[in-house]
Amino acid sequence: MGGRTHGGGRRGGGPHEPPPPQSLRERFAALRNVPPFLASIWQTSRSLTLASVALRLLRALLPVATLYVGKLIVDEVVRLVRVGVPHGDLSAWLHGGELAHLALLLGLEFALAVLADLLGRVVAMVDSLLGELYANTTSIRLMEHAASLDLEDFEDADLQDQLDRARRQVAGRGSLLSQLLQQAQDIVTLLSFAVGLAVYAPWLIALLAVALVPAFLGEFHFNAQSYAVNYQWTPERRELDYLRMVGASASNAKEVKSFGLNPFLIDRYRVLSQAMYRANRVIALRRAGWGGLFTTIGTIGYYAAYAIIAWRTVRGDFSIGDLTFLSTSFRRLRTLMETLLVGFSQVAGQALYLDDLFSFFRIQPEILSPPNPRPFPRPMREGFVFEDVGFRYPDAERWAVRHLNFTLRAGEVLALVGENGAGKTTLVKLLSRLYDPDEGRILLDGHPLTEYDLEDLRLNIGVIFQDFVRYYFNAADNIAVGRIEAREDRARIADAARRSMADEVIARLPKGYAQMLGKLFKGGVDLSGGEWQKIAIARAYMRDAPLLVLDEPTAALDARSEYEVFQRFKELSAGKTAVIISHRFSTVRMADRIIVLQHGAIEEVGTHEQLVAAGGHYAELFELQAAGYR
Repeated sequence: MGGRTHGGGRRGGGPHEPPPPQSLRERFAALRNVPPFLASIWQTSRSLTLASVALRLLRALLPVATLYVGKLIVDEVVRLVRVGVPHGDLSAWLHGGELAHLALLLGLEFALAVLADLLGRVVAMVDSLLGELYANTTSIRLMEHAASLDLEDFEDADLQDQLDRARRQVAGRGSLLSQLLQQAQDIVTLLSFAVGLAVYAPWLIALLAVALVPAFLGEFHFNAQSYAVNYQWTPERRELDYLRMVGASASNAKEVKSFGLNPFLIDRYRVLSQAMYRANRVIALRRAGWGGLFTTIGTIGYYAAYAIIAWRTVRGDFSIGDLTFLSTSFRRLRTLMETLLVGFSQVAGQALYLDDLFSFFRIQPEILSPPNPRPFPRPMREGFVFEDVGFRYPDAERWAVRHLNFTLRAGEVLALVGENGAGKTTLVKLLSRLYDPDEGRILLDGHPLTEYDLEDLRLNIGVIFQDFVRYYFNAADNIAVGRIEAREDRARIADAARRSMADEVIARLPKGYAQMLGKLFKGGVDLSGGEWQKIAIARAYMRDAPLLVLDEPTAALDARSEYEVFQRFKELSAGKTAVIISHRFSTVRMADRIIVLQHGAIEEVGTHEQLVAAGGHYAELFELQAAGYR
C-alpha cells in the first residue's frame, strides 16, 4: 500500500539531485526564481518595499540633474569670464547682481548633494530593515516547511545537502534584494544619462555597449562556474561544519580528548578545506585574468570616445560645459552599464542559489492526513492491528520488517524484544505513522491508520525514543515539550516529573525547574545520562496520551532504577495502551504480552512464563542475561 518514491523520485530523476545548470539557456532559466523572490519580499513588508522603491526612484534622477547643473555652472563661469565682470571685492560682485545666477546654480547643486546623501542613508536603512525582516520571515518559513516533511526526508543524504544549501540562502540572499533594487535604480539613472547623451552624440551609447559586452559574458560565465563548485562541494562543506562541531563541542570534549582525536579531526578538516580552497582558487584566478582583459577592452572604448568628444569641443561643436557634461556623463554611463551588466550576471548567479531555496520549498511530504480524516478514537476499543505489514528503507536491499501480523489490544502493555537491528524501532515508527508501510496495512479500531488525522494521531501517541533529544532549555521546558501547548501548566509539569522520578533530579538543581540544562549556554548545568533519561520519560507522562511508547529510554539507568521506573510506569499507566522496548528482562516480564522479533519478522509471542517454557529464542536470551547476574 506504500506509494513512497524510494531513491528520491519526488526530487526528480533518480537517487541523486540533478547537476547544476551549465548551459547559457539553463543559467538564464534560473532567472525564473527572481519573480517569486520579489513576491516574497513584497509579502514580507509592503510598506518597506514601497518606501525603498520610491526613494530609489527619486535618488536615480539626482545624478543626471546634478551633472546638468554642473554643466550650467561651467557655462556660466565661462560666460562671466568672456563678458569681463569688473574686478572688485566679493561684496561688490554680489550687490551688482552679476553673480546672482551663478550663486543660484551653486546653491541648487549644494541642495542636490545634501539630498543625495540623505536619500542614500535612508535607502540603506530601509534595505537593512527589509533584508533582516526577509531573513527572519524566510527562516520561519523554512522551519515550518521542514516540520511538514516526512522522517524519510531527513534520513536522505541528498535532501540534507539541499536543506543545507537552502539554509545558507536564507542568510545570503538578503543582499540580492538590495542588488535588484539598486539595479532598478541604476537603470533609471542610465536612461536619464542616455537621453542626455542622445541629444549630443547617440553613437557614443552604441560604442559603449559593444565595448562592455565581453565583460558581461565573462562575469556571467564565472558566476555560473562558482555556483557549480559550491553546489558540487555541498557534502564536503557539511562535513567541514560537522568536523568543526565535533572538534569544538563541549558534549564531545571528553571522548575526543580521551581518544586523542583532535589531530585526526584537524587533519581531516585541513585536507577537505584545502581541497575546497584549490577548487575555488582556480575559478578566482580565471575570473581575475579574463576580467582584467575584458575591462581593458571597455577602457579602450571609453577613451576613444573621450578623445572624439575633446576634438569636437576644440573644433567648436561643443561648449566647455558640454564637454564637462558629455565626458562625465559618458564616464558615468560606462560605469553604470558595466555595473548593470556585471550585476545582471551576478543576479543570474544568485538566482541559481535561489533555486536551492525554492526547490526545497517544492518538496512535498507524502505522509499526509486524508481530505476528511477520522478523529482519534477516545477511548480506543479494539486497538491496533498489523496486517501483513512490511517496510524497507529507501535504497536498502533488506526489508526492515516484513509479514508482521499481530494486535496491540486497547489497554494492553506490550513488550518488544529482539537483538539490535531486529526491527523494534521501525515497528514503533510505523505505529506512530512516521513511516507508511510498503506492504500491508495498520488498522486502528478497524480503520486504516491512513484515514486518521495525522496531527491528532501523533498527539495521542507519546513516544520516547532511545536517542531522545537533550534540549538546552530549562528543566520545566524540557518536560513541557511532551505537550508544549501546556507549557504554562506548572502543576502538570511537576506531576509528570514526580511520575518519572525526575522530581528528585530537579530538586538537586540550584534553580529547580528554572535551571537551564546543558552546557551550551551560560549558567547551564549538565546532567548524567540517567538523569537526562528521567527528564525524557517525564515528557511521556506530560503528554498523557492514550498510547505510550518507551523505546529503550532507560538504557543509562542501573537495573534497580530501571525496574523502579517501569514498575511506576505500569502502575501509573493503568487503563492506557503501552509499548515497551527494553533489553532487560526484569522489565520486559512486567508486560501483559511479549513479541520477539528477529530479522524483521515475528518469531515468538506470549507472556514471559510462556516464552521461557517454550525454550525458544526468548528463553535463550533470558538465560544469557540471567547468567551474567549469577
